[in-house]
Amino acid sequence: MFGVSYARAMALLVDEKVEQLGSRARREIESGLLPSCQYAVGLDGEIVAGETLGDATADSRYVIFSATKAIVASTFWTLIQEGSVDISLPVVRYVDEFMAEGDPERGSTITVEQVMLHTSGFPHAPLGPPDWWTREGRLEKMRGWRCNWEPGTAFEYHPSSAHWVLAEIIERLTGTDFRTVITDRVLAPLGLSRLVLGVPEAEQNDVTELVAVGEPPTPDELEAAFGVRELPVTEVTEDALLGFNAPEVRALGMPGGGGVSDAADLARFYQALLFNPAGIWDDELLADVTGNVRNTFPDPLFGQPIMRTLGLCTAGDDGATYRGFGKTGSAATFGHNGAGGQLAWADPETGLSFVYLTNGLDAHPLRQARRGVALSSIAAECAS
Repeated sequence: MFGVSYARAMALLVDEKVEQLGSRARREIESGLLPSCQYAVGLDGEIVAGETLGDATADSRYVIFSATKAIVASTFWTLIQEGSVDISLPVVRYVDEFMAEGDPERGSTITVEQVMLHTSGFPHAPLGPPDWWTREGRLEKMRGWRCNWEPGTAFEYHPSSAHWVLAEIIERLTGTDFRTVITDRVLAPLGLSRLVLGVPEAEQNDVTELVAVGEPPTPDELEAAFGVRELPVTEVTEDALLGFNAPEVRALGMPGGGGVSDAADLARFYQALLFNPAGIWDDELLADVTGNVRNTFPDPLFGQPIMRTLGLCTAGDDGATYRGFGKTGSAATFGHNGAGGQLAWADPETGLSFVYLTNGLDAHPLRQARRGVALSSIAAECAS
């Protein structure tokens, strides 16, 4: 696809690690925990390994949840490089409705960069049905948003609110629906027809149904892992995630988590971030947005630096595994995982990308995290 020798890429594979990766992916399928999963390994511009397991097929696609955020960010980077947006400026320079009634004083100080770094102070700003069905409804909701804390002073993950703002800025600057802009500027030039934001209802037959599985951890398990006996309640609930089974929600293409893809196309997307085959991004900008850590505020739950770039997260060199990149990849590994155990990343030191998707929503976050670390750790060693 990218003009790199497939034979060369295959020669770089470590066969025993590829076999081990498949074996690890099969574990939860064979135990009956997960209904299906799909994974893909990209290397030097090629998809060199992958498999679909369980009750899905090779033609199946999955809701990728917050792995969608990287796709939206990659489109936003094109606006930055053409000079259409200055991320140091306040959001209200582009969207004057933003917090105009709810919190105008603090809202007027929030910069576009802070929104992209999850330091903008409105992680819990509400926006769901029926307001999210129309642009007018979304803007009306944004008018009443308020900050939870002073912008720029801390990190707290914004599950959906920040990317509704980015989507609106995309539409203001291009005059076109954000989903169309994402397709035209990034997905179509890369030939990623299976990776979509906003799947028409008539084209959803290949999207796997999300299923709740497993039992939640006990308070003792949580205390041993995190020092707390219950996890904070966020908008990312089981019911909210299962809501993506609704055809109209899949068609919406929520910018913070509504993308749909197969593992191969998402792994190809990360190959594109490594090799820039279509020349979509300026090489200097691409190096900055994938490697320049702009946010080292501590994560509220783990207390360790979050290590976020302008739209992505990096592994870092502190050995922390909670960022979802495993134990064996380089510190420069970058990506963005998603709820439900979705994994999506690339390692610039090896030229490898890895994606793992499942439709099983595991109620046990510790088990899900262990699975992700194990899969990513094995995958990172699949290239010699």
